[in-house]
Amino acid sequence: MKNKKIYFSLFALILFSVAVFNCTGSGDSGNFSDAASKVYVAPGSYDEFYAFMSGGFSGQVAVYGLPSGRLFKEISVFSQDPETGYGYSEESKAMLMTSYGFVPWDDAHHPSLSMTTGEQDGRWLFINGNNTPRIARIDLKSFETAEIIETPNSAGNHASPFVTENTEYVVASTRFSIPILNKDVPISSYKENFNGTISFISVDKNNGKMNLAFQILVPGFNYDLARPGKGVSHGWAFFTSYNSERANTMLEINASQNDKDFIAAVNWKKAEEYVKQGKGKLMDADYYRNYFDEEKQMAVSEVNKKVLVLNPKDCPGMIYYLPTPKSPHGVDVDPTGEYIAAGGKLATVIPVHSYSKMIKAIEEKQFDGEIDGIPILKYAAVNAGEVQDPGLGPLHTEFDGEGYGYTSAFISSEIVKWKIGTWEVVDRIPTYYSIGHLMIPGGDTKKPWGKYVIALNKITKDRYLPTGPEITQSAQLIDITGDKMKLLLDFPTTGEPHYAQAISADLLTKNSKKIYELEKNKNPNAVKSEKETRVVRNGNEVRIYMTSSRSHFKPDNIEGIKVGDKVYFHVTNLEQDWDIPHGFTVKGLNNSELLIMPGQTKSIVWEPKQVGVYPFYCTDFCSALHQEMQGYIRVSPAGSNVQISYNK
Repeated sequence: MKNKKIYFSLFALILFSVAVFNCTGSGDSGNFSDAASKVYVAPGSYDEFYAFMSGGFSGQVAVYGLPSGRLFKEISVFSQDPETGYGYSEESKAMLMTSYGFVPWDDAHHPSLSMTTGEQDGRWLFINGNNTPRIARIDLKSFETAEIIETPNSAGNHASPFVTENTEYVVASTRFSIPILNKDVPISSYKENFNGTISFISVDKNNGKMNLAFQILVPGFNYDLARPGKGVSHGWAFFTSYNSERANTMLEINASQNDKDFIAAVNWKKAEEYVKQGKGKLMDADYYRNYFDEEKQMAVSEVNKKVLVLNPKDCPGMIYYLPTPKSPHGVDVDPTGEYIAAGGKLATVIPVHSYSKMIKAIEEKQFDGEIDGIPILKYAAVNAGEVQDPGLGPLHTEFDGEGYGYTSAFISSEIVKWKIGTWEVVDRIPTYYSIGHLMIPGGDTKKPWGKYVIALNKITKDRYLPTGPEITQSAQLIDITGDKMKLLLDFPTTGEPHYAQAISADLLTKNSKKIYELEKNKNPNAVKSEKETRVVRNGNEVRIYMTSSRSHFKPDNIEGIKVGDKVYFHVTNLEQDWDIPHGFTVKGLNNSELLIMPGQTKSIVWEPKQVGVYPFYCTDFCSALHQEMQGYIRVSPAGSNVQISYNK
């Protein structure tokens, strides 16, 4: 009987999708040759956009070209990467240090591009680590992770790391409320002892350095997603929350009882004033800030011991709750900053709030009670309208800059297009299948490009060749330049793409880094010429200062290494040509290879366990004589009298 119910539900869902397709006349592009021409990027030509997609459980960020869907690169962020040595090399290990120790993995969800005056500026990309609460900053000159900061007093760093209009802050909030400060209490005391936090991490406008400026203590709900205001609403940030019931078990039932949950509207400019007035309380908190020193080519860790916390009870006017149906996931602000659209996972409408109505309601004190010192505004007083028939399970909205919003509907697997102001649905298109987020290039900015919407889908059964029990997830590129949306392209994605951002390629290519200047390399283990290469023993620690260039290592024959030694290879790539990296590995290396960019120095540790002669070689094709780029290390028994020697 149970199976019959499941089959009936699936059949009903299929009928719904077919009905939607037939009634609208939209859906798959009817002319696939036309679609192919729109996504074809000729050999030697460039894509129009870079798309940055979160890797989810991979902990990384994937870079694709649009409209081609070609994968260009996976940026190492929160997870070790044996392809590049990130998190394995001595220079990069510190990037993955946390208050919990060395954590070489995370769950990366929401990329967010830096902005100036509400428009993408091409400087940095931020992304959250959801499991071990962290925020990373990626330098878009080098496409490498430049900094990672922990967010203390947080668990499940999900509503993160969304960027304010001028990248004054990246904002973040906790998905899982916990005791603050964390302590040993019964889980059944959730309502009494558990709270959430909203974090504001400041970003230096010149160098991007992140600093945890302050946190706001909030009731123990689950905080899901966020968007800062823009234009008229600049100075505010909006966070969805659910589980206003404050349940702590069987949340799929117990956190879905209330008809409305909340959007938390935070006046961060007023919060700044309270910080200046000394209203914040310093709390103990161990958290790391790791950054990559580009001159020294080494990651450095700073340990912080305090965080400034503001309590809404002491800071009136800093935060308000906007009632929002039901279990809201996304919250998105239109290009003008006036309208705040929410996606209630269990709602039958898309509620759209008005910033100006919110301000008026605050001024007129149109409150409907309060929670822990936070006033609740009346729904009718702040609501601008409701989009009817938005599909089943509306999640997330982005805007095209032409007066329309586009919302993903998870259960009915579709994108719904609706008109701002009238709130009427004007088009819908099926997706394949179970769409989560969607993305429009610049769709969270004042000036979206508005050419495409990209569906980020959780399931791809029957869309690709099978690959065993797990099938790839996918993105779908949809043309939104006409009255009707048209599917142009499916392409598979790495990891689990939760959210993505896209930017005009022109903003990045002009600043793209090609080499690291050798003369500026201040790594203490660098050698600037083959004459400086050497092998140095200090007890059972041996350091090999090596160079790589087309097509040899120097030195390439080394003797006097003994079983039990700890051998450091410090390899400097002497090349100063674009796209001439060199790889390095040695037989028996049990961590990863090194991939060394032109002008860089990287280090790896090898601990030989057995006597013998071990080859090492270049792992990255560099020239016609790449195969000849190799060497040997002789390993003698522990205690032997073989002296260090090498070819000079």
